Amino acid sequence: MAKRLDGKVAIITGGASGIGASAVQLFHEHGAKVVIADIQDKLGHDLADKIGENVSYIHCNVSNEDNVRNLIDTTIAKHGQLDIMYSNAGIIDGVVSRILDCTKSDMERVLGVNLVGAFLCAKHAARVMIPQRKGCIIFTASATTAIAGISSHAYAASKCGLLGLCRNLAVELGQYGIRVNCVSPYAVVTGISGPMNEADSRNLEMALSDTSLLKGQVLKAESVAKAALYLASDDANYVCGLNLLVDGGYSVVNPVLMNFMNKQSGN
Repeated sequence: MAKRLDGKVAIITGGASGIGASAVQLFHEHGAKVVIADIQDKLGHDLADKIGENVSYIHCNVSNEDNVRNLIDTTIAKHGQLDIMYSNAGIIDGVVSRILDCTKSDMERVLGVNLVGAFLCAKHAARVMIPQRKGCIIFTASATTAIAGISSHAYAASKCGLLGLCRNLAVELGQYGIRVNCVSPYAVVTGISGPMNEADSRNLEMALSDTSLLKGQVLKAESVAKAALYLASDDANYVCGLNLLVDGGYSVVNPVLMNFMNKQSGN
C-alpha cells in the first residue's frame, strides 16, 4: 500500500479517542510521525504505546494557549518540522434545542474548546508553517455547517464559526503554500456521545444511518479519518478552503415536503 503521508509530521488534537484516535492510527499507517494531543492522559499514552514507533503523546488543553504553544514547540524540538495540524478536539453540550434552556456558561465552554481552541492550534501551527512555506491545517467541523436544527445552539455556533475561520485562514495562508480545510461529519457514535454499551452504540448507529440518503453504509470514526487523510495528503494538493461533508447526503435535501406528500398518498 502506498504511504500517502510518508515523511510528514502530524499533530492530532483530541487524538486519544474517537475520530482522533482513528486518524492517529490511519495517519501512522500512511507513514506519518504522529503527535497525539489530548487531556485524556491514560488513553493518550496507551494509544501511543500500542502503536509504538513514531507516535507520541503530549497533554494539551486546546483552550489554554500556553498548552498549545508547548505542543507546537515540543513537536518542532522532537521532529524538526510540522506538516499537518489536524485540529479535531471538541466537546458537545447535549441536545438542548430551546434557547431559553441554554446557559451562558455552556455557550462559553463549547466555544472555548471547539472554536477558540481551534483558533489557537491554527495560530501556533501557522507560526512554524509560514517560514516553511508549506503545511496543512484541518478542522473537524460538522454537518451543522450545512444544515440547521440538528444540534444545540452552542455546538452549531462553534462549528459554523469554525468554518468561517477555515475560509478566512485559507485566504490568508494560501500565499505561503498552506492549505486549510474542514471535514464535516454527520453524527458519529464515539465517546463524546457519552457512555453506552456495545448494543446501545450499534442501535444508535443504525438509527442515525436510517436518516441518511446513502443506504447500506454506517458512518464510523474511521470514515471521517479517511476523509481527513485525503485532505492531509498530496492527493489534495490543490484543495483549499473546502468544507468536506461526510454525511451520506443528509444535508443536500429537506425531506419535509416529500414526507408530507407520501403521507397524503398513503405511502
